[in-house]
Amino acid sequence: MLEKETIKFERTVVAGVITQSQSEEKLNEYLDELDFLTFTAGGEVIKRFSQKVDRPNPKTFLGTGKIEEINAYIKENNISTIIFDDELSPAQQKNLQRVFEIKVLDRTNLILDIFAQRAQTSYARTQVELAQYQYLLPRLSGMWTHLERQRGGIGMRGPGETEIETDRRIVRDRIALLKEKIRTIDRQMAVQRSNRGAMVRVALVGYTNVGKSTLMNVISKSEVFVENKLFATLDTTVRKVVIKNLPFLLSDTVGFIRKLPTQLIESFKSTLDEVREADLLLHVVDISHPEFEDHIASVNQILQDIKSIDKPTIMVFNKIDAYKPLTIDPDDLMTERTSRHYSIDEWKATWMSNVGEKNALFISATNKENFEEFREKVYEAVREIHITRFPYNKFLYPDYKENFAEEKE
Repeated sequence: MLEKETIKFERTVVAGVITQSQSEEKLNEYLDELDFLTFTAGGEVIKRFSQKVDRPNPKTFLGTGKIEEINAYIKENNISTIIFDDELSPAQQKNLQRVFEIKVLDRTNLILDIFAQRAQTSYARTQVELAQYQYLLPRLSGMWTHLERQRGGIGMRGPGETEIETDRRIVRDRIALLKEKIRTIDRQMAVQRSNRGAMVRVALVGYTNVGKSTLMNVISKSEVFVENKLFATLDTTVRKVVIKNLPFLLSDTVGFIRKLPTQLIESFKSTLDEVREADLLLHVVDISHPEFEDHIASVNQILQDIKSIDKPTIMVFNKIDAYKPLTIDPDDLMTERTSRHYSIDEWKATWMSNVGEKNALFISATNKENFEEFREKVYEAVREIHITRFPYNKFLYPDYKENFAEEKE
């Protein structure tokens, strides 16, 4: 009989700050996401801490009183890790580690850890390793705790800080080596992309965990790894897809997230080249998530950063089967109606109508709801790009409805 495997989650607390630019509601939303990131990395969030400040303390991020409160809770509840929602400076991380005497991580460190777990191919592992070393380099001094209180005397003489310098040199050499390795792979991937010929390229983009890989599996009948966790997909998967008789290439890319570490955007440049070189973007949105509009803004910001915001785009609002608007009781005269109470039809009448009838789709990839409409819109968009590139092929690919009628006959 097989023994049941028990997964041991690390006991974790998370912390963030409320500032003029970040309201309490916004912080709670970020901490919800941080909870999910922690769960994905193998941690269990036991408690959240927040503090209202004008700006984070440059030495310890939080105020003295809040740090004492957190420290007391850590000691009483056997907590092994504390994770901060914002990126900590090397000095803040070092000071906090000294106070708490447990693992002190920030959002960037946590995302890098998840990427390290998820990386399957040699290329993805190289990209993640580069990002980790770039994050680690300015923080090396905090790791040399055995050298930090040198007051002289017997047994305390010696090279001291030069040991850190040796490590810095090793890390810099490793970064240079990884960058060269990535450049070599980039050249290989550029050759691969050029060998795909003049086929129309379509890229799935969107926030992490919105259902891009599920949609990829359904439309391309492939077996891309799917899981209800953040960053299930790190490696770009490219599949040849044929709708009716029209072939095109579909790529599933890494999901985006708010406060995405700059080191990752830098090291995943080649993966994002699939987006840059795509002819059409399918921007997948999880409409069942209460903050999906913020997710759209975050994805658009990253698309702008990689100069891909102006590409033809179809907005694919996924998970309509899971969408549940908030309701107000008929006798409730106090609650104000907000966008959280909109039905899908009401959403369609808002800004979504401005993206154009051809550019907005409402589907469920899991249940294949409205899937025929999705296939039709993708077919028409790909066909338009194809016949612009090859005008003499126009008669090979009739309108979707004509094609459909021909098949029926």
